This record gives sequence, structure tokens and C-alpha cells, in this order.
Amino acid sequence: MGCLSLNSMADSFLKDIKLQARIGYNLGGTAPIGLPATIRLLESYKLHNNVTIELDGRKTIDGKWSALVGLRAENKDMDVDAKVKNYHMEMIRGGESLEGVFTGYVQTQVRQWMITLPIQATYDVNDRIQLRMGLYMSYLLSKDFEGSVYDGHLRVGDPTGPRIEMGSDPGTRGIYDFSEHMRRFQVGISAGIDCNIYRSFGLYADLNWGLNGIFKRSFKTIEQTLYPVYGTFGVIYRISKH
Repeated sequence: MGCLSLNSMADSFLKDIKLQARIGYNLGGTAPIGLPATIRLLESYKLHNNVTIELDGRKTIDGKWSALVGLRAENKDMDVDAKVKNYHMEMIRGGESLEGVFTGYVQTQVRQWMITLPIQATYDVNDRIQLRMGLYMSYLLSKDFEGSVYDGHLRVGDPTGPRIEMGSDPGTRGIYDFSEHMRRFQVGISAGIDCNIYRSFGLYADLNWGLNGIFKRSFKTIEQTLYPVYGTFGVIYRISKH
């Protein structure tokens, strides 16, 4: 009798879950909140094929309110080139490790592949539109944060230290790789909207804002906290319509 009761409860719970698949594109970047005085100008910014694929289930809780839980595979990659002044950096040039404040150009490549668990509350505005808000947790499967400094100079130690010129050729640039200092886990808040378009198909838009920086607390080379802030736009396919 106990097993029958549990099976009945499980069937009752599962029959009301709406399953849907999503595929979208992440648009955004990893950056400080507000542009610090040490970053004078963004020379270029390039996004990559930041694809997101998600399967989620939505369970009605009370009237128009539901709970949504999903599993998402995604990447958040970008390349950025910035002009800086007195920007604290560590780098390697000609096999020598250097640290100080750099004035010139900094080129950065960020690569992040992750599995994300979104947990959201949803509200049905009407039969076609649903609003969503909640949290997400991501585990990074791979992570890279590397680049170079060029066409400028480094003051070793502090702004009054010895001056070392940096050129644009590979042999005269300073290179850096801070990948090992990146966090494996990211936590943030998310908000979004779903819109039913035709039968089982719809469109969606999300905003995902990281609450913790991408680097570990012990990492001090980059003085500003860098947060992942991305919008997502994509297509929904409703697998079940209970």
C-alpha cells in the first residue's frame, strides 16, 4: 500500500510539469561595474559563438504562479582591447616576471564553458506571456583569462618605479595568464520573459547578473571585481503541455 501511495503521489506531481527546451545566444561581457579611471577607452570588443542550450521543467504552484528548474550548457566568451593608464598588472616578458602599473593597451581573451542550474519563480501574465525571476548557479568546466600588454610602458612596483617599454611585436609584449585564479562556481540573479508565438514554439529573453566576481577573493592583481553580466535571446520549444 505504501509503494502504491508513493507512486500515486509521484504521478500526481509529475503530470503537471511542463517540459521545454531552449536554445539561445549570450550577449554581454565580464567587466567591472562602472568604468574605473584606470581604463581610459575600450578600443574593441568581440563576442564569440556564445550558445546556450537548456532543458527545464515548470510546475504550477498556485494559480498563475509556478516554479521552474532547469539545466543549461553554455559558454561566455569575449575578446576586449582597452587603453589604460596606471593599471596594476603582472606579466611575463622575455622569461622575466614583472609587476607594476602599466600605461598603454591591454588585450584580454576570456573563455568560460559551464553547466548552469537556474531556479526561478514564474508568473503567467496571460496565456502567451510568462515572467521569470530567480537565481542561478554555474560550474565552470573550462576557464581561461589571458592576454597581453603592448604599445606602452610599465612602471615596476609603483608609478615612480623603473620604466620598461612594451612594443607591439610578440617579443616586446608582456603576456599574462590568470586562468588558475578564476572561480569554478558562479552565482547570480536572473530575470526573463517567455512569449508563446505559435503552437509549441516561443521566444524568450533573459538577463543574468553575476553576484560574485570571476576571480577568487585571494587574487589581487586586477584591482576591480569583474562580474559576468549577460543577456540571452532565443527560441523555446514546448516538449509537453500538461
